[in-house]
Amino acid sequence: MNNEWWQKGTVYQIYPRSFYDTNGDGIGDIRGIIEKLDYLAKLGVDLLWLTPMYVSPQRDNGYDIADYFNIDPQYGTMADFDELLEKAHQRGLKIMMDMVVNHTSYQHHWFQEALKGKDNPYRDYYIWKDPAADGGPPNNWLSKFSGSAWELDEASGQYYLHLYEVGMPDLNWENPKLQEEIYNMMAWWGEKGIDGFRLDVINNISKNPDFPNDSLATAQDDGRKFYVDGPHVHEYLHQMNRHVFDKYGLVTVGEMSSTTPEQCIKYTNPEREELSMAFNFHHMKVDYPGGKKWASAKFQLTDLKRVMTEWQLKMAAGGGWNALFWTNHDQPRALARFANDTVYREQSAKLLAIILFGLQGTTFIYQGEEIAMTDANFTDISQYDDAESRNAYAHLLADGVTAADALQILREKSRENARIPMQWDDTPHHGFTSGEPWLAPIHEDNWTVDKALANADSIFYTYQHLIALRRKHAIFANGDFRLLDAESEVIYDYAREWQNEALVVVGNFSEKEMTWHVPEQYQNKDCAILASNYARETLENQVTLQPYEALMLHLK
Repeated sequence: MNNEWWQKGTVYQIYPRSFYDTNGDGIGDIRGIIEKLDYLAKLGVDLLWLTPMYVSPQRDNGYDIADYFNIDPQYGTMADFDELLEKAHQRGLKIMMDMVVNHTSYQHHWFQEALKGKDNPYRDYYIWKDPAADGGPPNNWLSKFSGSAWELDEASGQYYLHLYEVGMPDLNWENPKLQEEIYNMMAWWGEKGIDGFRLDVINNISKNPDFPNDSLATAQDDGRKFYVDGPHVHEYLHQMNRHVFDKYGLVTVGEMSSTTPEQCIKYTNPEREELSMAFNFHHMKVDYPGGKKWASAKFQLTDLKRVMTEWQLKMAAGGGWNALFWTNHDQPRALARFANDTVYREQSAKLLAIILFGLQGTTFIYQGEEIAMTDANFTDISQYDDAESRNAYAHLLADGVTAADALQILREKSRENARIPMQWDDTPHHGFTSGEPWLAPIHEDNWTVDKALANADSIFYTYQHLIALRRKHAIFANGDFRLLDAESEVIYDYAREWQNEALVVVGNFSEKEMTWHVPEQYQNKDCAILASNYARETLENQVTLQPYEALMLHLK
């Protein structure tokens, strides 16, 4: 079977603001990425996903784009970007831009024109509605950033829709002129020579034209059923593919919120000519009690296995393709969430890597995962820069949660956890900046890039090894998935089978030694240990797994 390069490859996500600062202003920049290209090439990744660096007022760290055609000065210049593209390509590294076309910034030229009145030609680039009969918002949909999804423009007496932050008005994809502007803009980047797009909340771009009220009965009944995977979204993505993706040979990954495997098969089955792969977030919600994000809870391993197994089996059966990840810029770090970030920090980091890299899909590493970075563990709300976290804190207090409990919930769930600066070395601010960092790093943590590179047994080299394995063995892309033990709350084991070979992956998600048996059908085969996080030369049919031990076996 001929696989696409990205089906065997690994993506490294860079959050530029927190990656590496070269000019001392406390904000990571493009020159910082250029300076670290050799490091990324050494890791062995194929594609660098850069979160938005376009001109932006930064109300949502760049996801509120004010100008799609220019680099925000805090990150550098377009000349810097062109140099990054050229130098990355020289090292065999591809570049994927983060693209936001569900909404723009309120400062975008289109929206500033739209505010001038109902007759302005740009008015219809956005979604405007008259007030409800009582003068309030047109419907009861809620914003992802808390409160109503509608904001009144007093000058015209109409409301505009913002599913996200109030300064991020939603675009009106029903307007063919808007569609054409977006496709032309994307083609401009394609001409520049980029290699792909990561498409932010792309399955929200098509809204139910009736804009009905939702029941608000549960946290999920907030309007999303009327815009997630909306009526024309597949049509729009097919057009996007025809105009841009196929024409420039771009790899694309869609961020799909609140979606289903059935929809993601449609998005990513190559016969439909929409996207290459899709992120889903269902495994990121296993610690949301009753669907509530802002609540303190521990996950159950059986829930995690059930969700991940469903997506493995259904996507494969339907010819779709998963984007695999444990964390990103919108999630807390995975170590404390799913394993142990204290006594068994190194073992846990390797365990999560081995479990993820054995699955079918394209693997993603978020900056700092390769050195086992942990959560921010902030102790005061003033340390948080993130609007979503601050809003959540205010709502928790309003709901009667104590300040101490609200801060604990933020320590567990805030996306700020993943945004603290990259830890390069032991100099002040971990070598991220010579100035004052935009967000406080963890001062007492000594897990750094320079230490990882100097230790042949570090998590960095585990990732390097796993990346190479996926490129070498076709079974990673093609093997059929089978969960082995669905019931255990401590053992996660599964098999991948293809032609006359198998992969068996097992992880002990506990601090206790656990007995594990090699499944009977694999007991008399030639067995090689492809990856492990404890020194283990040979394997018996009965194995005593150490705390947070993981094994990846290749059987023929």
